[in-house]
Amino acid sequence: MNLFRDILDRKEKISVVGLGYVGMPIAVAFGKSVDVIGFDLNHEKIEQYKSGIDPTHEVGNQAIKDTSVLFTCDENDLKGAKFHIVAVPTPINSDKTPNLKPVEGASEIIGRNLIKGSIVVFESTVYPGVTEDVCIPILERESGLQCGIDFKVGYSPERINPGDKENRLENIIKIVSGIDEESLDIIAKVYELVVKVGVHKASSIKVAEAAKVVENSQRDINIAFMNELAIVFDKMGIDTIEVVEAMNTKWNALGFYPGLVGGHCIGVDPYYFIYEAEKLGYHSQIILSGRKINDSMGSFVGDAIVKELVLANKQVKQAKVVILGLTFKENCPDTRNSKVGDIIDRLGDFGIQPIIVDPQADVQVAKGDYGVEIVDLNTIKDADCVVLAVAHNEFRKMTIDDIDNLFKACPNNEKVIIDVKSILDKKELENLGYQYWSL
Repeated sequence: MNLFRDILDRKEKISVVGLGYVGMPIAVAFGKSVDVIGFDLNHEKIEQYKSGIDPTHEVGNQAIKDTSVLFTCDENDLKGAKFHIVAVPTPINSDKTPNLKPVEGASEIIGRNLIKGSIVVFESTVYPGVTEDVCIPILERESGLQCGIDFKVGYSPERINPGDKENRLENIIKIVSGIDEESLDIIAKVYELVVKVGVHKASSIKVAEAAKVVENSQRDINIAFMNELAIVFDKMGIDTIEVVEAMNTKWNALGFYPGLVGGHCIGVDPYYFIYEAEKLGYHSQIILSGRKINDSMGSFVGDAIVKELVLANKQVKQAKVVILGLTFKENCPDTRNSKVGDIIDRLGDFGIQPIIVDPQADVQVAKGDYGVEIVDLNTIKDADCVVLAVAHNEFRKMTIDDIDNLFKACPNNEKVIIDVKSILDKKELENLGYQYWSL
């Protein structure tokens, strides 16, 4: 197959199916050197891209305006490409089992428009075996073609970190795999066009699939350990951050901190591994325990808020609680699987309906997914409690006076500050008499 040379000479095109936080940056990156078709089912999103708007904030509006990518929601346009990249989300169901509907749907769409000589590369996070046992049969059924003869398939897990302006697609080593040496070679060469630090060739598709779920599971477990310490240290009256900073003076400390673990990767991927392990008769112990701890942290923070309100002599049910941040991480508009939602739910158990401020989050998504109205920070006043839940730059820049202006007029010991991300100066706030708590 001379597909790589044909792509380079613009005789053939690349398509990216799924233009979210992962797919869109990939499409734009490839669009700088080859012809790219960007496909998404969301008509509104496609119209935003066509208008030069980047709702993900990943590459910025100017990059969208300048890109040569053909943005479309017409699946027939995919017939014009022979190298397809699938970057759709892989969420979990309410029972924590994998929801493969998006990747199955993408396989059906590509299959209907697949032509001989094509390569399909899946980037969506899945458990080992999904690409070959689930996706390939769909591609064959929909196309009438035979994998390995008429088309090839590979897997290259996405490693983009939404909101991260330092670790980008071009400087993160890309894991690549294929069903045979020929496809692996072509896939590697194609990705090397945009990944300047190079690729790592996995020996099989299953190895590449496994690498993705375990790298996020490893991080999840480490954060869970720190969260468990935070829970225990809170009971002991010990400052967790001070302990971590002392521990991190040792050369082999891992540098993890406690926090809310949400989003579409770390908070989801371990369940894919757990699911497949249990199908094989192994009940996960460490990974599942880590997930349970991290899934409980929103409620833990919610309980801490209520406790601090009581200590500040506030009537809990009538308390005005303001939460700064709804997205799953700082400086990113992505609210998927945000554990701030768990804080909101826990406060609701006590009759508290918090006010939500987030300059990054999409107002309509917040209303649809979490049932909350996002308000402007400048409208906040007379608060009893301020919760810094997400470390957006807008919140990091706030001074103590800025935060104090959000409260009602009362003694500082009646003003509750909950610092989930530990971004404030604890000693200064305590010296000023605030009722302060950090994770």
